[in-house]
Amino acid sequence: MKYVGIQTQQRRNNFKSMMLLCLFPLILIGATYVICWFMGNSAKEGYHANPESIDPTLGYFLSAIPWVLGFVALWFTIAYFNNSSMIRAAVHSRPLQRRECPRIYNMVENLCMSQGMSMPAINIVEDDALNAFASGIDKRSYAVTLTTGIMERLDDDELEAVIAHELSHIRNRDVRLMVISIIFVGIFAIIAEIMLRTLSVSRIRSSRDDKDGNGAAVLMLLVMVVSVVCYFITVLMRFAISRKREFMADAGSAEMTRNPLALASALRKISGDPGLEHTERDDVAQLFIFHRKKSGFFKSLFATHPPIEERIMVLEQF
Repeated sequence: MKYVGIQTQQRRNNFKSMMLLCLFPLILIGATYVICWFMGNSAKEGYHANPESIDPTLGYFLSAIPWVLGFVALWFTIAYFNNSSMIRAAVHSRPLQRRECPRIYNMVENLCMSQGMSMPAINIVEDDALNAFASGIDKRSYAVTLTTGIMERLDDDELEAVIAHELSHIRNRDVRLMVISIIFVGIFAIIAEIMLRTLSVSRIRSSRDDKDGNGAAVLMLLVMVVSVVCYFITVLMRFAISRKREFMADAGSAEMTRNPLALASALRKISGDPGLEHTERDDVAQLFIFHRKKSGFFKSLFATHPPIEERIMVLEQF
């Protein structure tokens, strides 16, 4: 793997974050216009009868876009500033107190001091399996989360290597990029759910009044459009969060600890029992140091993590 300096990696992740922030509203506006175009086609008769009236598509678009952008801005703001609590709720984690486990605090402090980093918060998940992840968007929200299983079943060298891996994600600013992607995909999921609920209500009404059949058909088309856009955004996020970030974090761990074999050993143990199956949100699960995905060509094609065997092989060749 070609070496990439920490500053280069940070610049790349910052650039990707800005690209996502710019592309997202553009795609959202485009999708809104397409939906309005479909709706406008059903109102063309009145437009042609009165040439001075505004184009139906433009009229629908001008009416809808303030509401769409307002909703998205509100949701993004709420999610952006509450991402830490949302992630904690998704994985059922809680803050770890220093007096509960000074061993973990000493490891994190020593690694942060060696890199000149501010110490992140430390959270714990009551789970016997082995897993860990980093999260947050800035110094105030950065956190490293560990399961009780990984704290108890890894030796000091292995656990230190895992913590160093997660600190590398913070140092490389991977976590900011990942959190932004989680928020964006979540917004589209909410929009799709609203459309599906609206379609269900429309079906009930159309069953009572056949005249509403056309309205139900239009709503079905809208749901299809939103679903396609949602899928496209999800794929875009998967590609933006390159699988190389895991190799970079592994390399960062080896650099911090000077012990790549410790992380290789930890990954072997983690792959045997990663746990956290109760985390139903796949977007949050992509934060984990290892997430067991269902097999399949497309699952592996769009996976955010490289095969753990490859990661172990690279570490053993350091």
